Amino acid sequence: MKPVLTPNEVDELRGDDPTLRLIDVRSGGEFGIAHIPGSLNVPLATLAEHRARWSEVRRPLVLVCQTGGRAARAEEALARTGLEHVSVMAGGINAWAEAGLPLDRGEEKWALERQVRLVAGSMVAGGVLASTRWPRAKWLSGAVGAGLTFAAVSNTCALGALLSRLPYNRSDSCDIDVILGQLVGMPESGGVTLDTSGGGDKMYVQRAS
Repeated sequence: MKPVLTPNEVDELRGDDPTLRLIDVRSGGEFGIAHIPGSLNVPLATLAEHRARWSEVRRPLVLVCQTGGRAARAEEALARTGLEHVSVMAGGINAWAEAGLPLDRGEEKWALERQVRLVAGSMVAGGVLASTRWPRAKWLSGAVGAGLTFAAVSNTCALGALLSRLPYNRSDSCDIDVILGQLVGMPESGGVTLDTSGGGDKMYVQRAS
């Protein structure tokens, strides 16, 4: 597979190769809002924490996030384990939706990137307002601006990583042991399917008969 795929290429590959799996590295809360049918939710922090265990995966993977940034970081983490056959979907869920491809939708929540803009903007505005009374407060706004600049240059976001750990952004959609078991390939009697038919932001694990 190519290292970067368009949504239409991913959709075509899914039809051609039944072993292909889509790994959505957004937070559980974002996954619950909307996700590609059949994709598996493994938040970036969880993937990075267990990256050594991914070396056993042999099937092709496509990493997905909201716009492509987190998926690229996930690919870098997996590449350090020597994992091959991993691609990133360009543009993420936003591009998938713009291409008119299907999404499973659940409870509407604020996307993580929108939350980052709210918190960062509030801190900047608060620092400016507070500086009229306490001049040193202006440095808060400066620090936030510097942090956003670093986030853009490094393609990381410490504030986003922090917000993703809040209960609002978490769900039980990721059971890393079950997901890795499915990806590596479990014995026929212990096969696992992941069912999202219940809607909302939960994925219910069922054993295949």
